[in-house]
Amino acid sequence: MTNEENEMPILNKNDQEQVNKFNEFIRSHKNRSLLQDIQWAIVKDDWLSEHVYVEEEGEIVAAMSILIRKVPGGRSLFYASRGPVSDFYNIDLTKRLIKELEPLKKKYKPFVLKMDPEVAFSEELHKLYEENGFIVTNREAAFEEVIQPRNNMIIYLGDHDEESIMSEFSGKNRNRIRSAKRKGVYTDWGTSDEHVQKFYEVYEFMAKRNKISYREIDYFYNMRDALGDRLRVYLTYHEEDLLSGSIAINYYGKVYYLYAGSNNTKRNLYPNQRMNYEIITWAIEEGAEQYDLGGVFAMDEKDGLYQFKKHFWYKREVTEYIGEIDYVFNKFYYFLYKSVVPKLQKLKKRLARRG
Repeated sequence: MTNEENEMPILNKNDQEQVNKFNEFIRSHKNRSLLQDIQWAIVKDDWLSEHVYVEEEGEIVAAMSILIRKVPGGRSLFYASRGPVSDFYNIDLTKRLIKELEPLKKKYKPFVLKMDPEVAFSEELHKLYEENGFIVTNREAAFEEVIQPRNNMIIYLGDHDEESIMSEFSGKNRNRIRSAKRKGVYTDWGTSDEHVQKFYEVYEFMAKRNKISYREIDYFYNMRDALGDRLRVYLTYHEEDLLSGSIAINYYGKVYYLYAGSNNTKRNLYPNQRMNYEIITWAIEEGAEQYDLGGVFAMDEKDGLYQFKKHFWYKREVTEYIGEIDYVFNKFYYFLYKSVVPKLQKLKKRLARRG
């Protein structure tokens, strides 16, 4: 399809009819992702954003939301976070979608388009993109070498109800969830400023305890405002003590456990197990098809995050995504991005530790 046949490959966000059409496609596709939604681009307000699509006979058949980060030298990075939304096995369709970026290439001068769709890994797919000139990163990469985790712990809810879903958990996890309830652990959810503030209290505490980076509270206010009633802030208590909190989002049948935190108060009461069960119950009530617990740092019994999450999908295999697919526009800047910048970042971290 030529640009003459498709006169508006770049979404005009002021055209509400076209925005609605784009949203309907993104939100109903089997490979849909929260991170490809127009509203997510609003959440990521420290990035620029654009949206492109391909039409056939007046209907959208592929779409991609792109986050744009300017880099030194007058270039920029294009990132289709968990995108594109399309039949990713149709390589010609992917190429057509990338071709629609031409007006944006002139405007932003990207050196790479980075994609990481919610599409399962296969050797066939890996080979398909490598043979067509894309750079594919997946099984050989360390966790920190990719932007989004490749291995996600996803519970496929099927026809389960709140009782039968327990059969998917490990016996230890079932006991902990029931024990927490017997001992008076309870959850509350909402979207008020107070809910966000209390969540942030335990989120920030956990990040500092584990010496990991964390976001400012305005990010979560922004997320709440952008996603509306699809977002819930869950808080877990015992008596008057706040124990843990999380942000969960129902994205049209895909429920994401997106951010979470806990303090050191009464951890022996298993508040996080109880909280996740309550979110799963909500997902079932909403008729969702899956609950995504997110990724892990390593598929390793010694990793605490893996240990926690695996008890919720005890009978299932991990969902392994295809990973990152890079389409390079400028080989020199891409070389700097892949080879030089990571070394400088490691050096900076070593110097910071010494200081």
